[in-house]
Amino acid sequence: MPQCRTSPPRSVVGRITAILSTFHAGDRHSVTEIARLTKLPVSTTHRLVAELAAWQILYRSGDGRYRIGLAVQQLRGEDWAVPSLHERGARVLADLSAATQRRARLGVLVGDRVSYAEKRPDAEPVSGFCPSATLPAHATALGKALLAFAPPTTVASLPRNLRVYTARTLDDADRLRRALNVVRLTRLAICDGELVAGECTVAAPVFAPGGGAVAALELEVADLRAEMPVSRATLAVAAAGLARELAADSDASWRPHLRVLEAPRSAAGG
Repeated sequence: MPQCRTSPPRSVVGRITAILSTFHAGDRHSVTEIARLTKLPVSTTHRLVAELAAWQILYRSGDGRYRIGLAVQQLRGEDWAVPSLHERGARVLADLSAATQRRARLGVLVGDRVSYAEKRPDAEPVSGFCPSATLPAHATALGKALLAFAPPTTVASLPRNLRVYTARTLDDADRLRRALNVVRLTRLAICDGELVAGECTVAAPVFAPGGGAVAALELEVADLRAEMPVSRATLAVAAAGLARELAADSDASWRPHLRVLEAPRSAAGG
């Protein structure tokens, strides 16, 4: 077990080093535990570990505890922690956004809403899944890509009259079901100003072993007609690549298998 420090580090580098040192044996710690071990204020610790998690240096699990993230594991060449969809997906989002210079999202279905991570074409890291920031499934390309391959009971549980966000929103269950039939045939979902007027997005499902859609990838596009061919091909390649990483290879026991994203503890949203 890491030992408590006699005095807190003063420099930013010293503080980060002290935080990372608490994980030398692959431990998992809460923010309070890290603060106690490093002698740092809880507020400072919370800010630093959140930023380290954003850069995948640390990883925050569903119970709020932190462990060493994928970026450090790969530098150390270790496989002791099995990467999650969130961790693998962050790399895919970064590549998608860099290649297209568009906003890219990875989403998972939580009830009738979509919890998502996002990467914009700038220097900021991939944003993490946030329980308080969700999207309506029926009014987004992400949501329609997920609903199209969700169990029938999931779609049946949606309200008959759906919330309207713009004049283009699919506002009843029958219209939505017809749209989902098209998504099943094409394996591509389109949202043309249905959530935000003038905003267009396309999304593709990411299939887990067994055929279910465990997630979806989405790109924002400026012109659906002009950008559709490239967006379709780019999303298909990215979704298939992520799906391959999620597939367990029973013939290669040395390969670390991936686990599905830990579901957010809450998915309340406006």
